[in-house]
Amino acid sequence: MKRLLAICLLFALFASTATAQPKAKETSNAEFSGIKDAIITGKIIDKETKDPLEYATISFFSKKENKIVAGGITDTKGNFSIPVAKGVYDISIEYISFKTIKISNRQITKSENIGVFELEIDVESLGEVEVIAERTTVEIKLDKKIYNVGKDLTVSGGTVSDVLDNVPSVSVDAEGSIALRGNDNVRILINGKPSSLVGLNSAEALQQLPAEAIEKVEVITSPSARYEAEGTAGILNIILRRSKLQGLNGSMTANVGYPESRGISGNINYRTGDVNFFNTSSYRYNDSPGYWYNDVEYFDINTPDLDEKRDWNRISEGITTNAGIEWYINETASLTAAVVYRDSDNEWNSFNRMIQFDKINNTTTTNIRLDPELGKNNTIQYSLNFTKNFDKTDHILTLDFQFEDSDNSEFSLINFNGIDTDIVDQVETDSKIFLRSDYVVPIGENSQFEIGYRGDFNDRTNDYRVELLDENTNAFVVNDMLSNVFNFKQYINAFYAQFGSRTGKLSYLFGLRMEDTRTTLDQPTTGDFNRKSIAGLFPTVNINLELSEDESIMFGYNRRLRRPRGFMMNPFPSRSSITNVFQGNPDLDPTFTGRFELGYLNRFGHFTLSSAVYYGHSTNVIAFVSTKTGETAIVGGEEFPVIQRSPVNIATDDRYGLEFNLNYSPNRKWRINSDFNLYQFKREGFFEGVDLGADSFSWEGRLTNKLTLPFKIDWQTTASYRGPRDDNQNNRQGTFTLNQAFSKDLFKEKASIAFNVRDVFNSGIYRNKITSDTFTAHQEIRFRGVRSYNLSFTYRFNQKKKRERSNGNGFDGGGMDM
Repeated sequence: MKRLLAICLLFALFASTATAQPKAKETSNAEFSGIKDAIITGKIIDKETKDPLEYATISFFSKKENKIVAGGITDTKGNFSIPVAKGVYDISIEYISFKTIKISNRQITKSENIGVFELEIDVESLGEVEVIAERTTVEIKLDKKIYNVGKDLTVSGGTVSDVLDNVPSVSVDAEGSIALRGNDNVRILINGKPSSLVGLNSAEALQQLPAEAIEKVEVITSPSARYEAEGTAGILNIILRRSKLQGLNGSMTANVGYPESRGISGNINYRTGDVNFFNTSSYRYNDSPGYWYNDVEYFDINTPDLDEKRDWNRISEGITTNAGIEWYINETASLTAAVVYRDSDNEWNSFNRMIQFDKINNTTTTNIRLDPELGKNNTIQYSLNFTKNFDKTDHILTLDFQFEDSDNSEFSLINFNGIDTDIVDQVETDSKIFLRSDYVVPIGENSQFEIGYRGDFNDRTNDYRVELLDENTNAFVVNDMLSNVFNFKQYINAFYAQFGSRTGKLSYLFGLRMEDTRTTLDQPTTGDFNRKSIAGLFPTVNINLELSEDESIMFGYNRRLRRPRGFMMNPFPSRSSITNVFQGNPDLDPTFTGRFELGYLNRFGHFTLSSAVYYGHSTNVIAFVSTKTGETAIVGGEEFPVIQRSPVNIATDDRYGLEFNLNYSPNRKWRINSDFNLYQFKREGFFEGVDLGADSFSWEGRLTNKLTLPFKIDWQTTASYRGPRDDNQNNRQGTFTLNQAFSKDLFKEKASIAFNVRDVFNSGIYRNKITSDTFTAHQEIRFRGVRSYNLSFTYRFNQKKKRERSNGNGFDGGGMDM
């Protein structure tokens, strides 16, 4: 409640700031220095519908001064009135997704009306530019695809996790984990940089960020050398929203839903002259039920069967704010400083009922385990960016610095059959320093060379404390066999260089990256201390051949790696339950992957086809193996073996598949997007004589239909199917979900109201059958327990519904345009 009051006070301050500003001229939002003794007026309309275009941009470029000296935007009726000094100008009239009108060498000698301008839809840009306005694909580069997420109705009032689940090639599983083309080793960045907002627990963190905070998502399946080598599946780069409009503008969104959820978020921007202030803040509360059922039948008649049902309610509440200032030092340089703060509380109440069936005596025993877990997370992040644009186009120097400090705590008081038995208290602190420098220099007309450095310095401490009930004294005593402190340090230094060029219809980008990783493992509880150092070279190749203006072929190769996470290398055992222990492996090495991709793009008529075939070979694959410790635990009077689970480097993986997206836009009121991915996975590996190999085929698809109904009501339907997957032990069933949403603009498009239903048929259930030499198990998991409803309302002030192009936080590089 305190967070809600704080966020409301913050928005109240925003509102008072807005009302304190002098009322802006309706017809112009920019004033420029100099004598202005002529008023140029006119009107801009849509050529097809004849409707006025609000927020169209008019600019006056002076060749004498070699810069834009005056400009403005249209009002709600499409009119503009701009003061400008007498002279000769190139006049440019622009509007997102429309073809630009240019008037060259126009002599301005007096005030005049220069007429009505009809802008025509730019068909090629329809799939490339609109964030809040309708479209999906922004642009395609040699090394990435960029998807805008602004007006996806099914995620209005939702979270970043909901957004990613609608991005082509990306899927979110029952536990909230993110996968790209079926591979969960995907690197998630915020504004091109690592962030604790998705670091310590990405599934949980992404549930806290509001969907309205996102401008676009970059799906990078063939990263160039500019990007870090981490992530064998590729990279998802989430670009947060930030306006660059002159004056004061922003928006606010409030939402309420079932199961119980509520939130309020807003973004505000104020630009005056050479300074731009921006802030995005949000408050979220969410109560999400779920369950995990596990029915185990043992082949040995002496081992009781186990029917385990775990139901939970997960409550999360938190605030997130991102504030900063951007200073345009001069026409070629800018400095941006920002701070991100997140404070969240989580409560996970888990009720676990275990029923054991004695096959010999035909009797049952029931045990109840309650595990109420309380969690708290605080993250603060400071960042600084300097960008210098030199005289030549694309001649750029960027410098980045970022510091983060995070604290994550979890506390559980475990109750077994009415008796408090365990206290588990875990505190994790994490500090990160990030440095980056990129320098791009053009060579001739069609080539460029780029070099850069990146440093990631991570220090993490995990304090894990377990207290067990002493039945003799009826008091809790610290268990020294389970409690431990683990210090983890990982310092990465990287250098890269890449060269790109265009020759006729052929474009290419070749790069080489070197990364040196130094890891320190300090386990003071046992006295274990270990240092590891590994360096690697990571070549990248991206080639594009334009067969025609609308058709092209792309080829990519890159070498990637997956570093083991800190908890995987902690040699001290930690208990997840009475019969299950996890122990890390300090000797783990990274997994290395070589990836090839061949893509095809074709625009024909009202269709756009984007497809790719891909293959990846991984060595030193990290697999988790389970072994008996030789110890037993008493559960309900029965003895059960204690199982230890550990990671080891034992396998090789081969992944290959086919992906294609087909979009159909017959007119501006109807659009269909489809996304299909078919992939094969094969693993070979043995551990202590046990074959851990797997061979599975699966597919997943998504179909989105968006239609504008009478009275300008937008209706969107999204159907998703995740195909069955089999391997040597698992038989996972397919899953189908359907989402529906409706939206209506109000108050001359200054506001919108949206209503969406997720999982209309309550079918988002994950089912799996496990078969081994000693047992069979039937599992059923539902991370979101029931069908959900959400109602949201958005109000915009002095802000475009269709936003301007933006490169986020000064980061949009990494490749040459096609």
